Amino acid sequence: MIFVATSDGWLDIGDRRVRAALGPAGVTPAAAKREGDLASPAGIWPIREVIYRPDRGPPPATEIRVRAMAEDDGWCDDPADPQYNRHVKLPYPASAERLWRDDHLYDLLVVLGHNDDPVVPGMGSAIFLHLAKPDYAPTQGCVAVERGDLEELLDKARPDDAVEIREA
Repeated sequence: MIFVATSDGWLDIGDRRVRAALGPAGVTPAAAKREGDLASPAGIWPIREVIYRPDRGPPPATEIRVRAMAEDDGWCDDPADPQYNRHVKLPYPASAERLWRDDHLYDLLVVLGHNDDPVVPGMGSAIFLHLAKPDYAPTQGCVAVERGDLEELLDKARPDDAVEIREA
């Protein structure tokens, strides 16, 4: 199944459309995606794995690979580093985003296969499907939805499913 997120702020979960937040710069072609451009990359991105924060809820019901987040989990966003767009342990010598956050955005997140096979430095990192802010404020380039909607998507998702990001 391909779950479709569109630039007008919607995500299709099977036969249901739910509200979603994307990057404030809109949807950009994947070839034009750049680190820090605040755009969501257009394309079909495989669902790689689910990471959940164990102190804020149980693992989701899904056939996708799931792992518990640790307090020292990070994601390298430094294009000059060999671990760019990869999971790292913090502290890390290069720039890396902390996954264990004070807010709830990453309590449940899905790693999407954008710029990971092969990794091209500077073409964007940490493109996730994660939890939205209560007001659905724009993301840094990810797709974000309400927790119940993400749990529903994960319940329906199967290995080899993907998320498509596209213009409306």
